[in-house]
Amino acid sequence: MTGLLRASVPVAGARILGVGAYRPTRVVGNAEVAPAIDSSDEWIRRRSGIAARRFAGPDETLVSMASAAAVKALAHAGVAPDAVDTVLLATMSHLEQSPPAAPRVAHLIGATGAGAVDLGAACAGFCHALALADGLVRSGHSRHVVVVGAERMSDLIDPADRGTAFLFGDGAGAVVVGPAEAPGIGPVVWGADGSRPGAIAHAHGWRALRSADPPPWPTLRMEGQTVFRWAVETVPRVGREALAAAGVSAGELSAFVPHQANLRIVDAAATALRLPPSVAVARDVVDTGNTSAASVPLAMERLLSEGAAGPGGLALLVGFGAGLSFAAQVVTLP
Repeated sequence: MTGLLRASVPVAGARILGVGAYRPTRVVGNAEVAPAIDSSDEWIRRRSGIAARRFAGPDETLVSMASAAAVKALAHAGVAPDAVDTVLLATMSHLEQSPPAAPRVAHLIGATGAGAVDLGAACAGFCHALALADGLVRSGHSRHVVVVGAERMSDLIDPADRGTAFLFGDGAGAVVVGPAEAPGIGPVVWGADGSRPGAIAHAHGWRALRSADPPPWPTLRMEGQTVFRWAVETVPRVGREALAAAGVSAGELSAFVPHQANLRIVDAAATALRLPPSVAVARDVVDTGNTSAASVPLAMERLLSEGAAGPGGLALLVGFGAGLSFAAQVVTLP
């Protein structure tokens, strides 16, 4: 076994070195979604703040979108694929329980020797995976970790379901985490409330697919008011805890990047956190929709690419969703 093991040498810190995004080509406005749910553009905007979302085409698979975002993140970071030891893919919309998607992503990006794992924490998945990547790098178990959030939520949505059809979109975002002289990813604050599993859940499970005739497609369902009330209470609380854990005040932030579930939740959380005008608040949901695990990296990439937040600034990330799960941390932007 000599030569197969590499000593794990802890490092002083880990940080995000690069970020990348993939947004599907097809833009779907509210006018296309509204008729099936007996609604209107005005109703959808008032309820969610969403004006449009992206739907993936037949050739834009979850794996291909994740790979495209990861390649861009590696290029931004200046990290070669063969320097990647681990690929973590956060997703809730991969339709194959086996094989997992992460190994295929690792192969496509050229990280052929990397460990590759799918992670399921729904809309909070990216922030969970980022915390794991931070630990892997700081402990010395991985030199570089690619963290991807990728979703094809259009595969899970019933176009006639008034509670979900207008909310969700597709896309992928990725970051590269690597060693740093000082910590660039703050302590994670995470948790879950498993007492309300039905608040965001598939309408049917595997057993229904086996026993029903015809078998029902397991579309996503959500108790909108329950989730909204939970989110507007949870996001500010968890955000404050993450700021305290990092030893950072709201005034020191450059950006606030919550999961893009609903513009009303984003704005309520920003107000509750008492963020000063100098803090850029991610509102990618307006024309991207809710992309679940992809939403935080997509929104972060947009803030950086549009210059709303700059490299070296501090950003508060908060993921929350089905489970009911949440995770938050303060990061230094690449």
